[in-house]
Amino acid sequence: MNTAGVEYDALLLVAFGGPESIDDVAPFLARVTAGRPIPPERLAEVADRYRSVGGRSPLNGRLRTLQAAVAAELVDRGTEVPVFWGNRNAAPLLADTVAEMRDAGVRRALAWVASPYSSYSTCRQYAENIETARTAVGPGAPVIDRIGGHHDHPGLVQPAADRLAEALDLLPADRRDRAHLLFSAHSIPSTMAATCDYVAQLHEVARLVAQRVDPDGRHDREVVWQSRSGPPQVPWLEPDVGDRIDTLAAAGVDAVVVSPIGFPVENFEIVWDLDVEAAGRAERAGVAFQRAEAVDNDPRFINMIVDLFLEHDPDAGDTCRTDCCPPAPH
Repeated sequence: MNTAGVEYDALLLVAFGGPESIDDVAPFLARVTAGRPIPPERLAEVADRYRSVGGRSPLNGRLRTLQAAVAAELVDRGTEVPVFWGNRNAAPLLADTVAEMRDAGVRRALAWVASPYSSYSTCRQYAENIETARTAVGPGAPVIDRIGGHHDHPGLVQPAADRLAEALDLLPADRRDRAHLLFSAHSIPSTMAATCDYVAQLHEVARLVAQRVDPDGRHDREVVWQSRSGPPQVPWLEPDVGDRIDTLAAAGVDAVVVSPIGFPVENFEIVWDLDVEAAGRAERAGVAFQRAEAVDNDPRFINMIVDLFLEHDPDAGDTCRTDCCPPAPH
């Protein structure tokens, strides 16, 4: 193994972030929607969803656990570097974390972003967030490179396959063999999708996972989308997971399993859009439903993050192209 990555003196985990109390919901959503034409009724609807579960997303808790597990794995491998964590939209905010890194004497860090896929909102925007945080911190802010895309890494694919197989096993035995496999990811505007590899990468991961779970191709499978926002007149990726369940039910499908492959870390979008809304639509349509668990607490996923850190060549710096994943045109 190339251990050039130990020349970095910190690892930074970067995530979207989520609220952890009722009081956190409004400022969280304000950050998420800043500068975006979100209809007020849509924003109020989302706020009510968070409040219905006490204002708490599972994301931050999962990141704390992941941070501790990655730090422990680094120690086990003889690499004692601090592991920091910062969010785009909720405490700990990236600027605060970068300031903490500066105060701890960190000079050069490598960042892992909790999305392995290429699009503006899942990749390039995080690079902009990091640079904005460094600018806010000012002199002494550490240089921060990013780990490149890794959507097809075995440390993501194999755990996702095992979680999908576990979900399949939970279906009623008499429906299991004919279950339809749905691989779900966050929808993005169609104009954004046209300028990046997001859709192609998700289809590739769905294929890789399905090959491990269903090598004989007995189950029909497809990629579906969830969590869209924005004005209804703006085209986003379709079909929506709930709409697709209704369509499949009308065609006679009586069992589905959803793999949230677009979200490696458990979050509110998984819990609400899949466990509440999609599961509810399946129940109303008479379709047996199971959702595969996220992979963030799998030891192989944790090992993947450590491998990516240790194997990253500092001479390569930030490996993403400067012209990749432009924002969607307005």
